[in-house]
Amino acid sequence: MSKHLVIVESPAKAKTIEKYLGKDFHVLASYGHVRDLVPKEGAVDPEHDFAMKYEVIERNQKHVLAISKALKAADTLYLATDPDREGEAISWHLYELLNDKKLLKDKPVHRVVFHEITKKAVTEAIAHPGKLATNLINAQQARRALDYLVGFNLSPLLWKKIRRGLSAGRVQSPALRLIVERELEIEAFKSREYWTLNAALTADEQHFKAKLIQFGGEKISQFSITDQDRAEQVRQVLIEAADGQLLVTKLEKKQQKRHPAPPFITSTLQQEAARKLGFTTKRTMMVAQQLYEGIDIGGDTEGLITYMRTDSVNLSEDAVQDIRALIAENYGADNVPPEPRLFKTKSKNAQEAHEAIRPTSSRRLPASIKNYLNAEQFKLYELIWKRTIACQMIHATLNRIAVDLSCAAGQHVFRATGSSIAIPGFMTVYLEGKDDSNEGDDKESFLPTMQEGRPVPLNDVIADQHFTEPPPRYGEASLVKSLEEYGIGRPSTYSTIISTLQNREYVTLDTKRFYPTDVGRIVNRFLTEHFTKYVDYDFTANLEDELDAVSRGEKDWIPLMRAFWQPFTSLITEKEGSVQRKDITQEAIDEKCPDCASPLSIRLGRNGRFIGCTQYPECSYTRNLGDDGDSTEKAAEVVEGRVCPECASPLVLKAGKYGKFIGCSGYPKCRHIEPLEKPLDTHVECPQCKTGSLLKRKSRNGKVFYSCSGYPKCSYALWNAPLKESCPTCEWPILTVKVTKRNGAEKVCPQKDCKYATPYEGDPADAEGPK
Repeated sequence: MSKHLVIVESPAKAKTIEKYLGKDFHVLASYGHVRDLVPKEGAVDPEHDFAMKYEVIERNQKHVLAISKALKAADTLYLATDPDREGEAISWHLYELLNDKKLLKDKPVHRVVFHEITKKAVTEAIAHPGKLATNLINAQQARRALDYLVGFNLSPLLWKKIRRGLSAGRVQSPALRLIVERELEIEAFKSREYWTLNAALTADEQHFKAKLIQFGGEKISQFSITDQDRAEQVRQVLIEAADGQLLVTKLEKKQQKRHPAPPFITSTLQQEAARKLGFTTKRTMMVAQQLYEGIDIGGDTEGLITYMRTDSVNLSEDAVQDIRALIAENYGADNVPPEPRLFKTKSKNAQEAHEAIRPTSSRRLPASIKNYLNAEQFKLYELIWKRTIACQMIHATLNRIAVDLSCAAGQHVFRATGSSIAIPGFMTVYLEGKDDSNEGDDKESFLPTMQEGRPVPLNDVIADQHFTEPPPRYGEASLVKSLEEYGIGRPSTYSTIISTLQNREYVTLDTKRFYPTDVGRIVNRFLTEHFTKYVDYDFTANLEDELDAVSRGEKDWIPLMRAFWQPFTSLITEKEGSVQRKDITQEAIDEKCPDCASPLSIRLGRNGRFIGCTQYPECSYTRNLGDDGDSTEKAAEVVEGRVCPECASPLVLKAGKYGKFIGCSGYPKCRHIEPLEKPLDTHVECPQCKTGSLLKRKSRNGKVFYSCSGYPKCSYALWNAPLKESCPTCEWPILTVKVTKRNGAEKVCPQKDCKYATPYEGDPADAEGPK
C-alpha cells in the first residue's frame, strides 16, 4: 500500500515524479481541470455573492474516480499541480471534490509547489509542503466568474443583433479591437512619395554609401524631395559641385555598450519563438510543456526547463553560479562579468520564489541531447539555453563610426554610419530578434578607413524613389507584445486569446499576419460603439490589475465582482431594447441606389460584406464591396498581354464565390478559367509520369498542395512539400517534408506502404517554396 498519494496535472509528469519519490509514493494525474461551471444560465449567481455551481468535467470523470479510489488506500494527500493560479484552482477543486465525498476525514492534505521537475526540486518540495493559497483561488474564481458573466450575457445579444453563433469575451474583445483598428489605420493610410540621394563612394578599395543630409546649407528631411524632377535636379547640382570627390569634414568614433536581454518569461519566449522559429504561441507553449514535464534522455526522464508560465526574470543563486562557471569554461573567464547580472521584474504580480524560464541544468548543452529531442523540442530548448547563458555574459562593445563628407564648401553634406564589433561578449551566444525588421538580427555595416581633411573618390550620386508605408499588420510576436504593453490578459492566456479569435473566425492568419474578417469588424464596431468601456484598453488593464491584487490578498473579490456586474448588466438590458439589428449590420454610405434612388448601405451577408439597397426586399439591387458604383455592370479588368489559350479572346479578372480568378471574356461560349496566382514550380520531377514537374498550388479553401504540371493527364498530387531525394528504403524518386505536433518536421516517404521517416534538419517553410 502506498502511504502517500501525489496529484499532478499530466500523466507525463506523474511518471517522472513517481520515479523520484520511490515506492512509498503513488503519483496520479488529474488531466488538467477536474471541475468547471455548469454550462447553463445561473452557474454564477450575482444575487448570492456570486455563488458558483460546479460539475465534474465529463472527460475527467474516470480520473477523479481513480484518484478517489487511490486516496482510500493512502495516509497523506499531496496536491502538486502547477505553481500558478490555474494550478492552485485545480488543487482546490480536487480538495473540494474529495472532501464532499468524505474521503479526506483526518488525512493530512499538503500543497506542494516546485518550479522544475528535477529530483532535487521535487524531493525538497515534498519535504517542505505548504497550504492551499486562498488568495490565488479567489482571484482565479473571480476571473472565471467574470468571463462566464460576460460571455453568457453579451454573446446572446450578439446573436440577436448580428448573427447566431457569435461570442464576445472579456479579454478577447479588446484583442480583436487591436487587430481591427490596425486594419482601419492601414485602409485610411495615404502613401506619400519621397526621394533620397546617396553618394556611391570608394575608399581603400571598399565600396560604401553615404546619405545626403544637407543641401544648399538646408537640412534634408524625409519630404524635402518629393518628385523625380526635383531629385534629378539636385543630383546634377551635387555631381557638378563634387567634381568627382567629396571631402571628409567630420569623423566621429565612439564605443557603445549593448547589454544582453533578460532571461525568458512567458511573453518574451512566445515573441522570440515566433520571430526566430516561426512558432505560434500555442505551439510554443505546447513544446515548452513537453520540455518542462520531462524527456527521456538516455534512460533518465527529467524536466529540461523550469516552469514555462512565469512573469519573473529572477534566476536562482545556484543556477547563476552554474551558468557563470560554464561561461568561463566554454567561452573564457573574460566573458564572465565581475558580478552576476540582476534583472528587474516588471510585473507587480511576479513572485520572488518564481524563476525565469531557464534550463534546469546549464550543463545540459543542446548538442548533447539533440538525439533525444524532436526538431521542435530541440529548437526551443536551444533558444532557451542560449538566452539564459547570454544573460549572464559581459556586455558587447561596438565601435560606432559616423563620417560627414561634403562639397561646395560644406553646403552639401553626406553622412555614412557604420559599426563593428570590438568585443562580442554575449553576442557570441545570442542576440534578441526584432519585429518587422528587414535586416538580420546581427547585421552590422563596416566602413573603410578615412581621415578628416582627405578627399574620397565619388563614383556616382544615386536617386532612389520611396513611398511611405502603413503600419504593419500584427503577427503573433507583435500582437503578444501589444497585449502585454496594454495589459490585456496575462502571458499564460495569450495563446488562448489568439486561438479564440481564430476559432470564432473573427480574424484569419495569412502569411503570418492577422486580418480581421467581415464578421470580426462588425462585432468590433458593435462593441466599441455600445460597450465602449468594456473594450477600452485601460479598463481591461485596470481590471486585470485588480484581479492580481486579489491574488496578493490586497482586495476582496466579491466587492470587485459587484462593481463590475451592476453597470454591466444595466447596459445589457438597455442595449437589448435600444439597438436594432440594422444599426449594426448596415453601414450607411453616401450613394443612391441606381434602380430606385433609395440610399445604399454596406451590409453583412452570408459570404461577408456587400453593398445593397436599404429598401430590400422591395428593391433587390446589390453589388460587391469595392465595385465601381457608376454602373450596375462593372467593366471587367482586362489582363494585359494575355489572351485565352482556347479561343483567343482577351482574358479578364473575375470575382467568384472562392475569390478572384482569371477567366475568358467570351464566357459563356468559352469557359476557360485559371487561378489568379500562377502555380509555383518546385522543380521536382513528377515521380509518376516522369515528364511533368510538381507545382505548388492552392485548393479552393486556400490549402496548399502539390500536383503534377501534366494534369489532367497525370493526376499525381501531395499535401506535403516534395524534396529531390529518393527514399533510401523503397527507392521512390522523392521524399516529402511532413510537420506534426508529435514529431515536428520529418522527411517521410510519400508511398503508403513505406514507413521511412527521419528528422528534417532545415526550415519546413523553405521546403514549401515561395509563399
